[in-house]
Amino acid sequence: MIQRSVINNTIAVVVVVLLLSACSGGGKTSFYAQGGDTVRFRYLENLTLVDYEDYMTAEIRNPWDTSKVLHKYVLIEKDDTVSQEIPNATVVRIPLSKTIVYTSVHCALIDDLGALEQIAGVCDVKYIMRPCILEQCAGGRIADVGDAMTPDVERIIQLTPDAILLSPFENSGGYGRFEKYGIPIVECADYMETSALARAEWMRFYGLLYGKGKEADSLFSSIERRYNEMKALVAEKKNGPQLLCDLKGGAAWYVPGGKSYLGQLYNDAGGNYSFDYLDDSGSVPLSFEVVYDKAVNADVWLIKYNAEKDKTYSGLLDEYSPYSAFKAFRERNIYGCNTGEKPFYEEVPFHPDRLLEEFIKIFHPGVLEDDSLRYFRKLAE
Repeated sequence: MIQRSVINNTIAVVVVVLLLSACSGGGKTSFYAQGGDTVRFRYLENLTLVDYEDYMTAEIRNPWDTSKVLHKYVLIEKDDTVSQEIPNATVVRIPLSKTIVYTSVHCALIDDLGALEQIAGVCDVKYIMRPCILEQCAGGRIADVGDAMTPDVERIIQLTPDAILLSPFENSGGYGRFEKYGIPIVECADYMETSALARAEWMRFYGLLYGKGKEADSLFSSIERRYNEMKALVAEKKNGPQLLCDLKGGAAWYVPGGKSYLGQLYNDAGGNYSFDYLDDSGSVPLSFEVVYDKAVNADVWLIKYNAEKDKTYSGLLDEYSPYSAFKAFRERNIYGCNTGEKPFYEEVPFHPDRLLEEFIKIFHPGVLEDDSLRYFRKLAE
């Protein structure tokens, strides 16, 4: 039986398991039996979790078309037998003990929850920064199964995992031979939530999968409390600095949509995000002309990049001379985060309180006693 302690008094377990063999799409018709208790979440929007006597069921709303259901699942303890009729959905036996994890952010979270030994293989080792994970990869305890976009399918099958955790994308077209071999695909769509705390709350689901529900509950509660305390510090501040973010890449300048978790973070930190009007929860490609029109007078400019050397103002000019027309460039108020050196992508999705603190320090110097930065730094000449 699913342990009730996993849900505890907050009754806020997050389940978002997207398993390929249940990838039937369709409308939002419930597949639940009678008598289950629906779990209520504080921030999540894209899933429904129902607790029954012998199992839990999860129904994921398609984040790209919210009128449809993306996947349906049943979670059952490994050693349990089921006395009820199981709904027509993919069965996942928990806790998982031998998983393949495609992304560094989910690897880091699993380590935070104390379940690192339950990872059998990882993708994109080159993007992993956490020392304990790299050490186990180097020692062969955790297998390197290639790039996330072109994984070593044969190696993964040889490892006989009990699940694969990966981030889905719209119209992915399936996951090939894994369906044939019956390997559950856990599609980690947390990045499609529209607020930072909603995305972070998914850790309750991952904790449930790995038998670390109490640890996930405790971690999320502390993050939520700290986030809301810092948000309250700047809630009354008016006329925050106008914000521009990121850089032009090729023909387009990609910016976070106004309903993305980053867009919400900018607002929660008391910033005036230039593209808050964009009704998107993901990145939006814009022309340089649109960005210039909306953000040429932005006070603060935040950029992220992965490079061997930190970016400079002269380097930005060499990349694209029109950058010099922006106010934040002229007034030398650009902050850069070199993600090749800083664990930005590993940490902030499930520790949004750290990023909120960073933004408050940049947008409102002096509000917090310590103005030292964890991820960003002002660009040098």
